[in-house]
Order: sequence, then C-alpha cells, then structure tokens
Amino acid sequence: MIRILEANQAEKILARRTARLEEAEAVVKPILDAVRKKGDKALLDYARKLDKLDRDTVLVPQAELQAAAQELRPEFRNAVKVASNNIRGYSRLQMPKPFRKALSPGIRLGQILRPLDAVAAYIPSGRYPLPSTLLMTVIPAQVAGVPNIMVASPRPTPEIYGTSAILEVNSVFQMGGAHAIAAFAFGTKTVPKADRIVGPGNIYVTAAKKLLAGEVGIDFVAGPTEILIIAADGDPRWIAADMLAQAEHDDDAAAILLTTSRRLATAVSQEIEKQLRDLSTAKTARKAIDKNSAIFVCNSLEQAMEISNNFAPEHLSIPETRLLEMVKHAGAVFVGPNSPEAAGDYAAGPSHVLPTSGAARLRGGLSAADFVKVIAVQELNGEALRRLGPSITTLARAEGLEAHARSVEVRLGK
Repeated sequence: MIRILEANQAEKILARRTARLEEAEAVVKPILDAVRKKGDKALLDYARKLDKLDRDTVLVPQAELQAAAQELRPEFRNAVKVASNNIRGYSRLQMPKPFRKALSPGIRLGQILRPLDAVAAYIPSGRYPLPSTLLMTVIPAQVAGVPNIMVASPRPTPEIYGTSAILEVNSVFQMGGAHAIAAFAFGTKTVPKADRIVGPGNIYVTAAKKLLAGEVGIDFVAGPTEILIIAADGDPRWIAADMLAQAEHDDDAAAILLTTSRRLATAVSQEIEKQLRDLSTAKTARKAIDKNSAIFVCNSLEQAMEISNNFAPEHLSIPETRLLEMVKHAGAVFVGPNSPEAAGDYAAGPSHVLPTSGAARLRGGLSAADFVKVIAVQELNGEALRRLGPSITTLARAEGLEAHARSVEVRLGK
C-alpha cells in the first residue's frame, strides 16, 4: 500500500535516486565501438541477435510501411489524425521567430532560423509499443522543416510502421538499443548520421545517448518517469487513476500526491488499492506504488508548491491556474481536474518527451525549437562602427587580442 507521510519527510523520501548507468555504460561501450569501427556489419549482427531482424538490412521497405498502414483500424487512424492536428498546431506556436531590427542608429540586428539537416527519433516497442512517441518526436521536427527525419524501433508493429507511413516518414529502421543510437551517431552505409537523436528508451539506450552526447546532439539523459499531483480536494478515483497511469510505465516510475487533506490522502490510498485489483498492468504498477511512490500531507498549497519546485517533476498536476505563478521547475504542467496527464501523453498537443530526474530545473520538454538553429545576424554601417570603435578596441586590448582591435581600426583609417 502507498505510504502516507508528513510533509517534513518529503525531502528525504523524494531525494533523487542516483541513476545506475555505470553498469549499463560498461555493457554498451563495446557495442558503440563495434558499430563505429565495423558499421553495417556490426549493426546487422546486433539487430539479428537483439531485435530478431530477419532481413538483410535494417531499413524497413516502403511496401511494409504501407501494408501496416492498411492494417490500422479506422478508430486508430482517426486518433492519429486528431492527435497529429493538435501536436502540429502547438509545434507551430513553439517555433522561434526570425527578425531583423535597427536597435540603434546604423546597427541592424536579427536572427535567422535554419532546421537541422537530419534527426533521428527512437521509438520504444518492447513491453509497450509507443506510436504516440512517434507523433511527439516526428511532428515537431516536421514543423521545424527538418528535411531528413529517421525513425528507429526494435520490434515491428503495425501501429508504429503504419503511423510512420501516415506521417510520410520514409527512413524507418528496425533496430533498437545501443546499436541503434551508435548507428545514428556515427552513420553507416545504410543509416545516415543524425545531427540529433531524440526519444525515450531503456537504460541501455540512455547510457548510449549519455556516452555519445557531444558527438551527436541528444534531447536529454532520461531517468524513470514521474508525476507529482497537488490537490486540496477532488475525486479520489480520478487522482488514484492518474497515479496508476504513471506507475504502470515501469517498476521505477514514481507517483507522488501532495495534499492538504488527510481525508483525501486516505481515500486516494484506498482507491489505489481498489483500482489495482482489476488493472491489467497491476504487477508493474504495484511495484512502482510500493517502492517509489508516496502521499504527503502538507500544511498549505504553498508548501506543496515549494516541495514540488525542489523536486522539479517531469509531470506536475495542479488544481487551479493561480498556482502557475508559483511553478519554477516542471517538465509539463496539467491544470485542473479535467487535464489528466494521459491527455498530454497522447493528444493535447505538447510533446510528451520530457525531462526527468530533476532535469526540469534546466529545460522543458522537447519542442519544435529543438530542431532548428537560431543564427544571429549583425549588420553595421560605417558610422555605427566609428561609434562602437573605441569600446571594441579597448575591450580587445584588455584581453590581449591586438588583431581584433586592428581589424576595426583599419576600417576607421587608423
């Protein structure tokens, strides 16, 4: 049964669990080295062994993608359409804007946007195939104008392959784990090199992304998924359902409730037990609830917000809009009782690829802006350069960079 604790115990219980990546890194390093050195040969060996690949290439034929699309049920296709429209619309709103402005006489400053050349989306398909992740990674890249979008998924499923066809993604590869990340990072004869790899994965995928960050761009190093719910009152059935929706992801998931009502805490605890009885994913959810989850009774919503900001949750559910002003750190925020986290996972619009393990202190979730470069533009006329000249040359010489100073003075006739 989930623990019910006092708020003063939150700091100890919610202390970040150290990501145990060391062992995974030791496992994946030889895989990364093999793909780097041997390319397709190593990639095919690992794909046949680990992904049950039964063809002579990891590239999925177009005919197979189109055939998968034909198998999709009408209700699934409609769900993809609805979700796609919302994700695409939200992604357009996220895009940075180009501009050029005269911010002072003779100086025109601005920025231009250029998409990345190639990005790769990793789509899990092990315990749970995730076509929703395909939507949440590919569509923002499409909105950003990325010309070469690639997808990797270890297990062929009609939902993932069919959704790829609907989105007109032509470069789909049957490969998973560290060898897929290595193929995108280094490039092989079959798999083009990516500028950035995005999407969640297991601990070996995470370890590979961590080791290759810098050699290839990544979204973030992801840890176990988590939700933090703040509530003064509400329907315990709804809150329990939201907590279990997070807990069913995996054994290490965490579901936290901060409430000012001990009565609600007890009711939610009882409701969790009731809903677990006939939940098909109860085995996983039970472990996550018992091991990583808790309910904390707080003195006020303000105290709950302070605890939340210290935790910096991946998903944050708050009861009302006024609390938004207090949010400092969160991957995504869900406001009000009719905004379940599952809406964000599938169809509301923002990407569900979010920072975990406290990374929400540094950034928000994946967005269309992650797939473009914002390039600064500067244009000065002669009078502006004369006006700035003394400042430029003084700073340059203070740094010992004489050629910098002279590059300005030569234009000023000095």
